[in-house]
Amino acid sequence: MKAVILSAGYGSRLLPLTMEIPKCLVKVQGREILLQQLTALAEAGIEEAAVVVGYRHRQVRQFVAERALPLRVSTVFNPFWSVSNSIGSVWVARAHLLEPFCLLNGDTVFEQAVLSEALRQPPPGIGLVVEPIRGPVLDDMRVAVANGRVTAVAKDLDSARTTHRSLGVITSTGDDGAYARALETVIERDSGHAAYHHAIVAELAATVGVTAIEHHAGKWQEIDRPEDIDTWGTAQGTPA
Repeated sequence: MKAVILSAGYGSRLLPLTMEIPKCLVKVQGREILLQQLTALAEAGIEEAAVVVGYRHRQVRQFVAERALPLRVSTVFNPFWSVSNSIGSVWVARAHLLEPFCLLNGDTVFEQAVLSEALRQPPPGIGLVVEPIRGPVLDDMRVAVANGRVTAVAKDLDSARTTHRSLGVITSTGDDGAYARALETVIERDSGHAAYHHAIVAELAATVGVTAIEHHAGKWQEIDRPEDIDTWGTAQGTPA
């Protein structure tokens, strides 16, 4: 299984930290977000990762070339990073998504247990790592789950339907090209380039089905704002 990390964005909410470095190279507790992700992936058994880069891509490529990393890493350039949403990064990495993969956002730090739990026995087909919530909060990617299956995914999902939040980790054990077909369907729609990549999961949930992989072990946190860096050490499995 290969990891694909979406790290092309600007990270405007992390300004001024991202004025001169890409978001994935911002340090959290002394280590770059990307290095923390690669380490957690390696400890979970992943041996290869493709990192999608855009904003200040040369700095990420230099980091990959010069650092001793715990697994094999290549980069994929997204030339549309400033005009598309995260689905644009998935599009440029689509060649890496025809085999078993683990896809994750490039702005989230995980304890190793989170990824090990998700990847120990990934479900057949497509899976989305989620955790239950009592009520959605700001910036959640909201998810509706019923009988272990994802039924809906959207930032603006009605609160009454929302049962879980996404951790931004998607797994595939081989889906006969279903993920690639769903990607093409979503991006071809009007304003498809502006979609979050979770729209692909929503499309799959409505067609071939997506398994909800419920998260129980380990801390994780999105690093969206400077204050998130200070709270990571005390995070309890929820984003800021």
